[in-house]
Amino acid sequence: MARMVNTVTGPVPVEQLGKTLMHEHFLFGYPGYQGDVTLGPLDREEALRIGIDVARRLQAHGVQTVVDPTPNDCGRDPEFLREISERTGLQIICATGYYYEGEGAPAYFKVRRAFGDAEAEIYEMFMTEITQGIGKTGIKPGIIKLGSSRGGITEYEQMFFRQAARVQRETGVTIVTHTQEGTMGPEQAELLIAEGADPSRIVIGHMDGNTDVAYHWKTLEYGVTIAFDRFGLQGIVGCPMDHLRETVLIGLIGMGHANRIVLSHDTVNCWCGRPFKMTEQVQALMASWHPTHLFEDVVPVLRQAGVTDAQLHTMFVDNPRRLFGGE
Repeated sequence: MARMVNTVTGPVPVEQLGKTLMHEHFLFGYPGYQGDVTLGPLDREEALRIGIDVARRLQAHGVQTVVDPTPNDCGRDPEFLREISERTGLQIICATGYYYEGEGAPAYFKVRRAFGDAEAEIYEMFMTEITQGIGKTGIKPGIIKLGSSRGGITEYEQMFFRQAARVQRETGVTIVTHTQEGTMGPEQAELLIAEGADPSRIVIGHMDGNTDVAYHWKTLEYGVTIAFDRFGLQGIVGCPMDHLRETVLIGLIGMGHANRIVLSHDTVNCWCGRPFKMTEQVQALMASWHPTHLFEDVVPVLRQAGVTDAQLHTMFVDNPRRLFGGE
């Protein structure tokens, strides 16, 4: 029987995922945006127009599936994603999960921990959404999203890591993480595996925030997949420039690790809340942070350095398929 993965329009065989971007956001909002709706209301129709345009641009580059790992506390909207998918044919996989403490909404489960067993509730939340669907939508997440802080995994964050590993043991669901500013990749892998998670179903995210090859080696030793998934986001929020990312990535591929790497951008196509007013300097740094940057700018650099079409196929097609249980 074919292994299936949940998308926002229903389960599909993992063999049909095709070319996949493992980390993009069609809609994202930092917790607190809900209080700024007077000056930052979401224009849903415009957001849909943008999302549909992005989907079609990606499809023009052969992309068949996008993983949108927006956590529950950051504006996740599975029905919005379903409408984009239905109108374009792009397969979209959504998430269940909470963001890391520093930029998430920790008060909710921290208060619940003070009054009862928050970890049991987190487990119940993950399991219910994965097996029954999100709210009344019937849409089931295909991944659990986790995050940790810069230089540490807080006690609050550890609750989610422990319960994600437990749920993965019981359901086989794939785990995708957020690491902050190039830290805690090995520690995330170690914690999840110690709690019984399957390394072959774990993606340690934002590893390209660190240009130390030893950091990547140490993480890869746990048998997990690492994500170079912030291409185009450079020079701000602790991100290195793309040419440094490319150098590390080319080296890792040359050392035989293409079968444990996935690629993406972590773009946000539409922000919840008031639009950002960026300085000219920030705008210049952000100019390449768009959903087709990999295909238009990064892949040519990789090819010039000797990365083969077969290795690119491995990172864009084979590795995502295996992460969701395919052969």
